[in-house]
Amino acid sequence: MASRGLTLDSGALIAYEGGQQRMRALIVNARDADRPITIPTVVLAETFRGQGSRWIDGLLGIADVEPLTATLARRAGELLARTGTRHTVDAIVAASAAQRGDLIVTSDPEDLQIYADDLPAIAIVRA
Repeated sequence: MASRGLTLDSGALIAYEGGQQRMRALIVNARDADRPITIPTVVLAETFRGQGSRWIDGLLGIADVEPLTATLARRAGELLARTGTRHTVDAIVAASAAQRGDLIVTSDPEDLQIYADDLPAIAIVRA
């Protein structure tokens, strides 16, 4: 698991910006190990509120911001159908991470576990 990339959800971004030490350590360790860090665009939209943050700006400088493509949107929709859930952003985060076999970093692991149960390529890590 140590070589896996990280996909961040909104809670992870909020924890990072808020100075949560565990979250900061996860990012530093991934960066130092040249492990990719991905932020789906929907996560950025969900957390950005028009005010600049040097922490988030710095994170965006080292992370890949992944666009929502039609293929990714369809995978997320299929995941929503299979799991019987309605949390579109979470399903997009999970489908995004599954493409790479990433660890999903979140402050709400319980919310994303249903998707990890359906997609064995991913695992959940608390921010």
